[in-house]
Amino acid sequence: PIKVKEGTQAGPGILVTGHDLMDLWDLLKQVEGTAVKVYTHGEMLPAHMYPKLGGHPNLAGHYGGAWQDQKREFAAFPGPVLGTTNCVLIPPESYRGRLFTTRTTAVPNGQRLVDGDFSAVIAAALEGAPCEEQIVGESTIGFHRTVLLDRAQTIVDAVKAGQISHFFVIGGCDGAEKGRNYFSDYAQATPPDSFILTLGCGKYRIRDHDYGEHLGLPRLMDMGQCNDAYGAIAVAVALAKAFDCGVNDLPLTLVISWFEQKAIAVFLTLLHLGVKGITLGPNPPAFITPKVFAILQERYDLRLTGSDAQADLRLAMAA
Repeated sequence: PIKVKEGTQAGPGILVTGHDLMDLWDLLKQVEGTAVKVYTHGEMLPAHMYPKLGGHPNLAGHYGGAWQDQKREFAAFPGPVLGTTNCVLIPPESYRGRLFTTRTTAVPNGQRLVDGDFSAVIAAALEGAPCEEQIVGESTIGFHRTVLLDRAQTIVDAVKAGQISHFFVIGGCDGAEKGRNYFSDYAQATPPDSFILTLGCGKYRIRDHDYGEHLGLPRLMDMGQCNDAYGAIAVAVALAKAFDCGVNDLPLTLVISWFEQKAIAVFLTLLHLGVKGITLGPNPPAFITPKVFAILQERYDLRLTGSDAQADLRLAMAA
């Protein structure tokens, strides 16, 4: 786990959004020896937990939140923005000339880079307006599955001793439509002797609240990108093995926000693994028709987010 500064430092800067950590690494290598600072945005935040990336002198911190806020955040960031994967919106005139994308990621009238040469982005940072010194805080990230698995026995012992009441996985793909405050309401209502694992851009719905610590660990543990859902599964399987039970027998509740295809892939993976009792929302995917939902409800105890997050939480704790 590592603390990451949020905001900008004085001088030229580049903002990197998306998911591709190799693009970030290639950019960092190309800005070595310059005054250009590189900042992560959105799902690139977990880059800081990897020593090789987080320890690079040109990686300066994190700026901004989830993808749906990028039109406001990119307009306010003075330097160029590099979009590495699909979570990039069609840019307005205010920053269209500063937005670059990589390979198959593209926007109309955008500047697409196809060969990993980021010299145009670096030149735009050096020639454009610099960032101001504006550090707005810091956050702790980096609860990679290896970190949690290293402490698995400690966690198991604490559960057996009655020191941990429940685990919640609250995260997924975020969006802008109404109803997503459900996830922040749910997280803030969790009991003080429980832990929340989060991943994906859905973390931005819940990460600004201070959940405090329990047993010397922060109650909110950021496991990484939406792609790191594998890590949450690995931790759950390891805990089930330690308790000599099934994953569905653990004091574990999954509250997942969905928006697009990656989240659907994760959801189908969880069903294939036989995980039951998932709460999904704020609306069901389009393919979950009433008849399909009835089957999933019967076989997997699938639930949709309701209108009262605290009532849903009480049901989960009583199960």
